Amino acid sequence: MAKPIGPICNLDCSYCFYLEKENIYQSESKWAMPENVLENYIKQYIETQSVNEITFAWQGGEPTLLGLDYFKKVVKYQKQYSNGKIIHNSFQTNGVLLNDNWCRFFVENNFLIGLSIDGPEEIHNKYRVTKSGKPSFNKAMKGLRFLKKHNVQFNTLTCVQRDNSYKSLEVYNFLKEIGSGYIQFIPIVERIADNTDSGELKLISPEYDKEAIVSEWSVEPLQYANFLNVIFDDWVKQDVGKVFIQIFDIALEAWFGYNPSLCIFSEECGNAMAIEHNGDLYSCDHYVYPENKLGNIMEESMRKLVDSEKQIKFGEDKKDTLPQYCKDCKYLFACNGECPKHRFTKTPSGEEGLSYLCAGYKHFFSHIDPLMKFMANELKSERPPANVMRIANMK
Repeated sequence: MAKPIGPICNLDCSYCFYLEKENIYQSESKWAMPENVLENYIKQYIETQSVNEITFAWQGGEPTLLGLDYFKKVVKYQKQYSNGKIIHNSFQTNGVLLNDNWCRFFVENNFLIGLSIDGPEEIHNKYRVTKSGKPSFNKAMKGLRFLKKHNVQFNTLTCVQRDNSYKSLEVYNFLKEIGSGYIQFIPIVERIADNTDSGELKLISPEYDKEAIVSEWSVEPLQYANFLNVIFDDWVKQDVGKVFIQIFDIALEAWFGYNPSLCIFSEECGNAMAIEHNGDLYSCDHYVYPENKLGNIMEESMRKLVDSEKQIKFGEDKKDTLPQYCKDCKYLFACNGECPKHRFTKTPSGEEGLSYLCAGYKHFFSHIDPLMKFMANELKSERPPANVMRIANMK
């Protein structure tokens, strides 16, 4: 994931884990990735890929703050260094600054847009506010109207936090109403350090060994399961093959017998690195901490950093540090211990390294298991998984 503007954003979402990364670069006065770094990043990223189709993921902060001309340079360098490879771009935005010009550019260059939206107005505005504390819903909806006007490809990213986790069908029905056919649900889980020195990060990593509490906006494990279960029960009766929900698609991969392709559920991780605005490369988007910095691509090659012992160990640790409780779990094939960032609780026997969301995921996987088995069997028999809707509506 590329962070060409670092953590700088025009919103001040209460639950955002990235805003405070500004503290890592306190001496910065300019937050845009310099053009020489941008060019070098694009060149190296293309060179390190052994496949014919390459996807760049642009995030922030809020990438539209860089302006449209900046991303015209992005496309220029991608074309210059593509070497015959097909280039795709995904672009995550809060939608506030979208307009006709942005959307024409997205269509002309085949960008896939991820729009961050947490639900209907009252739900969305609970945590997603501007720097002055004002609601952002209407601005996001204005941006969505521009996307639709120009037929820009888009999906939605919904952060599931303590508030909207109790309003699952309100959220799901709203996302369908606004035309989202591709939906991502991201559970918000953050721990806050009890005491930090000035300039230190307050939202801490799993390795933090001092006193910390789970934030008040973090989703509760069993409530997250309930949120997913309620939506699954609605989806499986009427929307299979019409609405694509990432976590359900990934679950079907696992039940079909594949290693889940989403990093949080895969056996190992380490393939979702983050590059900051100055060229610093970190092990993961959720591990932008000083101790997880691999180096800078202006000083060492990206290939060398990606293949470093430090990064390989980071990826393998997900599997190698699994507690026995996870290894004995019947849903290990679907979860693989979940995201390492969330593995800060203890197992019933007192072993370290259990995901905070473990109880929730076990409940969710148990709930979907019968119908997932049916869909997987349909796939294996070369029949459409959507046949499950007939079964679900008989119950």
